[in-house]
Amino acid sequence: MDTATPAVTVALHDGASVIASSGQVDARRHGELLMPAVDRVLAEAGVKLDAVTGVVVGVGPGPYTGLRVGLVTAATFGSALSVPVHGLCTLDGLAYAAGQGGLEGPFAVATDARRKEVYWARYEDARTRTGDPAVDRPADIAAELAGLPVVGAGAVLYPEAFPDARGPEHVAAGALAALAAERLAAGQELLEPQPLYLRRPDAQVPKNYKVVTPK
Repeated sequence: MDTATPAVTVALHDGASVIASSGQVDARRHGELLMPAVDRVLAEAGVKLDAVTGVVVGVGPGPYTGLRVGLVTAATFGSALSVPVHGLCTLDGLAYAAGQGGLEGPFAVATDARRKEVYWARYEDARTRTGDPAVDRPADIAAELAGLPVVGAGAVLYPEAFPDARGPEHVAAGALAALAAERLAAGQELLEPQPLYLRRPDAQVPKNYKVVTPK
């Protein structure tokens, strides 16, 4: 599952292929949409929740509120079912999906970070990221990414900085699950299911905040 972008996306993978998936783009309703999506996927696959043997969750980067919905839900499933919970960079899932769609490297991935910024990373190919994800203004990285295709909604939002925008715009849980299954089968370790925020949340305690205690 992934809630790091405006897409609320869930998929069920049997270790070889995706057997059911759901995706809906709505940046303000992650909490409302995630569990019904899980129910739909399980119903489509004809299995119960207790058949799940592991959980993969996108760790971002992404905005604070949406991202934590998926991470908390994944952690809850892991605890309730006593199954492992693995993290995977959301940008890696987008890169993998782009590769499945025929895009060859090198290229970059950029998602909307709000505040007129993007979360982004460079890729040698669909499976190989060449550096850590970052958050920047599009104009500040336009020269660095000049000549490269850029995958994701961040590229679509800022065509003046990223003229060669490519799809998909949002991550799909099916691609995330397929990449995770591939890496696990190869004996690679995945990330801890911890959020990759890259910056502080918008909501913060005001400065000079005074604590009032009753007399």
